[in-house]
Amino acid sequence: MTNNTAIKQQPLTLDISKEALADINETLEKMTAQERVAWALDNLPDTHIVSSSFGAQSAVMLHMLTQAQPDIPVVLTDTGYLFPETYKFIDELVEKLNLNLHVYSAEMSSAWQEARFGRLWEQGIEGIEKYNKMNKVEPMQRALRDLKAGTWFAGLRRSQSDTRGKLPVLQKVGQQFKLYPIIDWSNKDLHYYLKDNDLSYHPLWEQGYVSIGDWHTTQSLQEGMSEQDTRFFGLKRECGLHEFGDGI
Repeated sequence: MTNNTAIKQQPLTLDISKEALADINETLEKMTAQERVAWALDNLPDTHIVSSSFGAQSAVMLHMLTQAQPDIPVVLTDTGYLFPETYKFIDELVEKLNLNLHVYSAEMSSAWQEARFGRLWEQGIEGIEKYNKMNKVEPMQRALRDLKAGTWFAGLRRSQSDTRGKLPVLQKVGQQFKLYPIIDWSNKDLHYYLKDNDLSYHPLWEQGYVSIGDWHTTQSLQEGMSEQDTRFFGLKRECGLHEFGDGI
Protein backbone atom coordinates (compact mmCIF):
# COMPACT_ATOMS: atom_id res chain seq x y z
CA MET A 1 0.00 0.00 0.00
CA THR A 2 1.33 3.41 -0.93
CA ASN A 3 1.97 5.74 1.99
CA ASN A 4 -0.53 8.50 1.29
CA THR A 5 0.82 10.66 4.10
CA ALA A 6 3.97 11.20 2.06
CA ILE A 7 2.10 13.80 0.00
CA LYS A 8 -0.53 14.78 2.51
CA GLN A 9 -1.55 18.43 2.66
CA GLN A 10 -5.08 18.85 3.92
CA PRO A 11 -6.54 20.15 1.80
CA LEU A 12 -4.56 21.26 -1.23
CA THR A 13 -5.43 24.71 -2.54
CA LEU A 14 -5.63 25.98 -6.10
CA ASP A 15 -2.63 28.25 -5.58
CA ILE A 16 -0.36 25.19 -5.49
CA SER A 17 2.70 25.65 -7.70
CA LYS A 18 3.23 23.72 -10.93
CA GLU A 19 6.30 22.13 -9.40
CA ALA A 20 4.44 20.92 -6.32
CA LEU A 21 1.60 19.58 -8.48
CA ALA A 22 4.12 17.74 -10.67
CA ASP A 23 5.68 16.15 -7.57
CA ILE A 24 2.25 14.98 -6.38
CA ASN A 25 1.48 13.54 -9.81
CA GLU A 26 4.74 11.62 -9.76
CA THR A 27 3.60 9.93 -6.56
CA LEU A 28 0.02 9.42 -7.78
CA GLU A 29 1.33 7.62 -10.86
CA LYS A 30 2.65 4.87 -8.58
CA MET A 31 -0.66 4.36 -6.77
CA THR A 32 -3.52 2.05 -7.63
CA ALA A 33 -6.80 3.63 -8.72
CA GLN A 34 -8.37 2.94 -5.34
CA GLU A 35 -5.41 4.50 -3.54
CA ARG A 36 -5.73 7.60 -5.70
CA VAL A 37 -9.39 7.91 -4.76
CA ALA A 38 -8.63 7.49 -1.05
CA TRP A 39 -5.82 10.04 -1.24
CA ALA A 40 -8.04 12.54 -3.05
CA LEU A 41 -10.87 12.23 -0.55
CA ASP A 42 -8.37 12.92 2.24
CA ASN A 43 -6.38 15.68 0.59
CA LEU A 44 -8.45 17.48 -2.04
CA PRO A 45 -11.11 20.08 -1.16
CA ASP A 46 -14.81 19.38 -0.64
CA THR A 47 -17.30 18.96 -2.22
CA HIS A 48 -16.16 15.85 -4.09
CA ILE A 49 -18.24 14.93 -7.14
CA VAL A 50 -17.99 12.43 -9.98
CA SER A 51 -19.30 13.02 -13.50
CA SER A 52 -20.61 10.13 -15.55
CA SER A 53 -21.91 9.67 -19.07
CA PHE A 54 -23.25 6.23 -18.10
CA GLY A 55 -21.35 4.93 -21.08
CA ALA A 56 -19.86 1.57 -21.94
CA GLN A 57 -17.80 0.90 -18.80
CA SER A 58 -19.09 3.67 -16.53
CA ALA A 59 -20.06 1.24 -13.79
CA VAL A 60 -16.37 0.95 -12.88
CA MET A 61 -15.94 4.56 -11.73
CA LEU A 62 -19.38 4.72 -10.15
CA HIS A 63 -18.74 1.61 -8.10
CA MET A 64 -15.21 2.64 -7.12
CA LEU A 65 -16.25 6.12 -5.96
CA THR A 66 -19.36 5.01 -4.09
CA GLN A 67 -17.37 2.31 -2.32
CA ALA A 68 -15.18 5.08 -0.95
CA GLN A 69 -17.89 7.71 -0.43
CA PRO A 70 -21.41 6.27 -0.74
CA ASP A 71 -23.20 9.62 -0.99
CA ILE A 72 -20.85 11.28 -3.48
CA PRO A 73 -22.86 13.42 -5.94
CA VAL A 74 -22.98 11.82 -9.40
CA VAL A 75 -23.49 14.38 -12.15
CA LEU A 76 -25.09 13.45 -15.46
CA THR A 77 -25.48 16.02 -18.23
CA ASP A 78 -28.56 14.84 -20.11
CA THR A 79 -28.85 16.14 -23.67
CA GLY A 80 -32.26 14.56 -24.22
CA TYR A 81 -30.72 12.51 -27.06
CA LEU A 82 -29.22 9.60 -25.14
CA PHE A 83 -30.00 6.10 -26.35
CA PRO A 84 -33.09 4.49 -24.74
CA GLU A 85 -30.72 1.81 -23.49
CA THR A 86 -28.67 4.48 -21.72
CA TYR A 87 -31.67 5.79 -19.77
CA LYS A 88 -32.51 2.23 -18.70
CA PHE A 89 -28.87 1.63 -17.74
CA ILE A 90 -28.94 4.77 -15.60
CA ASP A 91 -32.02 3.53 -13.76
CA GLU A 92 -30.40 0.14 -13.17
CA LEU A 93 -27.17 1.60 -11.77
CA VAL A 94 -28.97 4.14 -9.61
CA GLU A 95 -30.85 1.29 -7.97
CA LYS A 96 -27.94 -1.17 -7.80
CA LEU A 97 -25.40 1.31 -6.40
CA ASN A 98 -27.83 3.65 -4.61
CA LEU A 99 -26.40 6.60 -6.54
CA ASN A 100 -26.83 10.19 -5.40
CA LEU A 101 -27.68 11.27 -8.95
CA HIS A 102 -27.88 14.90 -10.05
CA VAL A 103 -29.16 15.45 -13.60
CA TYR A 104 -28.37 18.69 -15.41
CA SER A 105 -29.67 19.71 -18.84
CA ALA A 106 -29.52 22.71 -21.16
CA GLU A 107 -31.79 25.58 -20.21
CA MET A 108 -33.40 25.32 -23.68
CA SER A 109 -35.12 22.01 -24.48
CA SER A 110 -33.83 19.81 -27.28
CA ALA A 111 -37.00 20.40 -29.32
CA TRP A 112 -36.67 24.16 -28.96
CA GLN A 113 -33.00 23.98 -29.95
CA GLU A 114 -33.89 22.12 -33.14
CA ALA A 115 -36.63 24.62 -33.97
CA ARG A 116 -34.29 27.56 -33.48
CA PHE A 117 -30.95 26.24 -34.78
CA GLY A 118 -31.75 23.11 -36.75
CA ARG A 119 -29.80 19.92 -36.15
CA LEU A 120 -26.56 21.45 -34.95
CA TRP A 121 -24.75 18.11 -34.98
CA GLU A 122 -25.21 18.02 -38.78
CA GLN A 123 -23.60 21.45 -39.22
CA GLY A 124 -19.92 20.49 -39.13
CA ILE A 125 -17.40 21.24 -36.40
CA GLU A 126 -18.88 24.65 -35.65
CA GLY A 127 -22.37 23.22 -35.16
CA ILE A 128 -21.11 20.31 -33.06
CA GLU A 129 -19.14 22.63 -30.79
CA LYS A 130 -22.15 24.94 -30.35
CA TYR A 131 -24.33 21.93 -29.53
CA ASN A 132 -21.80 20.60 -27.02
CA LYS A 133 -21.41 23.96 -25.33
CA MET A 134 -25.17 24.29 -24.79
CA ASN A 135 -25.89 20.69 -23.86
CA LYS A 136 -22.77 19.44 -22.10
CA VAL A 137 -20.44 22.23 -21.05
CA GLU A 138 -22.84 24.83 -19.66
CA PRO A 139 -24.91 22.29 -17.68
CA MET A 140 -21.71 20.81 -16.21
CA GLN A 141 -20.40 24.22 -15.20
CA ARG A 142 -23.76 24.93 -13.57
CA ALA A 143 -23.52 21.65 -11.68
CA LEU A 144 -20.04 22.50 -10.42
CA ARG A 145 -21.30 25.86 -9.15
CA ASP A 146 -24.52 24.52 -7.63
CA LEU A 147 -22.75 21.69 -5.82
CA LYS A 148 -19.84 23.95 -4.81
CA ALA A 149 -17.49 21.30 -6.15
CA GLY A 150 -13.89 21.47 -5.00
CA THR A 151 -12.85 18.14 -6.53
CA TRP A 152 -14.12 16.58 -9.73
CA PHE A 153 -13.53 12.87 -10.38
CA ALA A 154 -13.78 11.68 -14.00
CA GLY A 155 -13.13 8.37 -15.72
CA LEU A 156 -10.87 9.53 -18.54
CA ARG A 157 -8.18 7.12 -19.73
CA ARG A 158 -5.09 7.83 -21.79
CA SER A 159 -5.80 4.98 -24.21
CA GLN A 160 -9.16 6.42 -25.27
CA SER A 161 -7.90 9.11 -27.66
CA ASP A 162 -4.98 11.21 -28.82
CA THR A 163 -6.26 14.17 -26.79
CA ARG A 164 -6.08 12.19 -23.54
CA GLY A 165 -2.74 10.48 -24.10
CA LYS A 166 -0.64 12.84 -21.96
CA LEU A 167 -3.09 13.67 -19.17
CA PRO A 168 -1.71 13.56 -15.62
CA VAL A 169 -3.60 11.89 -12.79
CA LEU A 170 -4.38 15.26 -11.17
CA GLN A 171 -5.09 18.64 -12.78
CA LYS A 172 -6.22 22.08 -11.75
CA VAL A 173 -9.28 22.87 -13.88
CA GLY A 174 -11.07 26.16 -13.37
CA GLN A 175 -12.08 26.36 -9.71
CA GLN A 176 -11.65 22.64 -9.07
CA PHE A 177 -9.05 19.95 -8.83
CA LYS A 178 -9.79 17.20 -11.32
CA LEU A 179 -8.64 13.65 -10.70
CA TYR A 180 -8.61 10.68 -13.08
CA PRO A 181 -8.25 7.52 -10.95
CA ILE A 182 -8.25 5.04 -13.86
CA ILE A 183 -6.21 7.19 -16.25
CA ASP A 184 -3.73 4.35 -16.93
CA TRP A 185 -6.22 1.48 -17.13
CA SER A 186 -6.71 -0.71 -20.19
CA ASN A 187 -9.95 -2.21 -21.45
CA LYS A 188 -8.76 -5.49 -19.92
CA ASP A 189 -8.40 -3.81 -16.51
CA LEU A 190 -11.95 -2.49 -16.79
CA HIS A 191 -13.27 -5.89 -17.85
CA TYR A 192 -11.82 -7.66 -14.84
CA TYR A 193 -13.03 -4.96 -12.44
CA LEU A 194 -16.57 -5.30 -13.81
CA LYS A 195 -16.39 -9.09 -13.60
CA ASP A 196 -14.91 -9.16 -10.10
CA ASN A 197 -17.57 -6.77 -8.77
CA ASP A 198 -20.60 -8.24 -10.56
CA LEU A 199 -21.10 -5.12 -12.67
CA SER A 200 -22.43 -4.81 -16.20
CA TYR A 201 -21.30 -3.11 -19.36
CA HIS A 202 -23.69 -0.71 -21.05
CA PRO A 203 -26.26 -2.82 -22.96
CA LEU A 204 -24.96 -1.54 -26.32
CA TRP A 205 -21.45 -2.82 -25.66
CA GLU A 206 -22.36 -6.22 -27.09
CA GLN A 207 -23.41 -4.49 -30.33
CA GLY A 208 -19.96 -2.98 -30.82
CA TYR A 209 -20.49 0.40 -29.18
CA VAL A 210 -17.29 1.22 -27.30
CA SER A 211 -17.85 4.95 -26.66
CA ILE A 212 -21.46 5.89 -26.11
CA GLY A 213 -22.95 9.38 -26.18
CA ASP A 214 -25.95 10.76 -28.08
CA TRP A 215 -27.65 8.45 -30.55
CA HIS A 216 -27.17 10.90 -33.42
CA THR A 217 -23.37 11.20 -33.08
CA THR A 218 -22.38 7.72 -31.90
CA GLN A 219 -21.67 4.71 -34.07
CA SER A 220 -20.47 1.21 -33.39
CA LEU A 221 -16.83 0.29 -33.90
CA GLN A 222 -16.22 -0.91 -37.44
CA GLU A 223 -13.18 -2.54 -39.01
CA GLY A 224 -10.34 -0.05 -39.45
CA MET A 225 -11.77 2.44 -36.93
CA SER A 226 -10.29 3.54 -33.62
CA GLU A 227 -12.42 4.25 -30.58
CA GLN A 228 -12.21 8.00 -31.14
CA ASP A 229 -13.59 7.59 -34.69
CA THR A 230 -16.92 6.35 -33.32
CA ARG A 231 -17.96 9.77 -31.98
CA PHE A 232 -19.03 12.94 -33.84
CA PHE A 233 -18.52 11.35 -37.29
CA GLY A 234 -14.78 11.15 -36.60
CA LEU A 235 -14.55 14.95 -36.59
CA LYS A 236 -14.07 15.23 -32.82
CA ARG A 237 -13.47 12.93 -29.86
CA GLU A 238 -14.39 15.22 -26.99
CA CYS A 239 -17.84 16.48 -26.06
CA GLY A 240 -16.33 19.57 -24.49
CA LEU A 241 -16.44 18.65 -20.80
CA HIS A 242 -12.84 17.48 -20.69
CA GLU A 243 -11.39 19.32 -23.65
CA PHE A 244 -10.05 22.59 -22.31
CA GLY A 245 -7.97 23.55 -19.30
CA ASP A 246 -10.77 25.61 -17.77
CA GLY A 247 -13.44 23.02 -18.38
CA ILE A 248 -15.11 24.78 -21.31
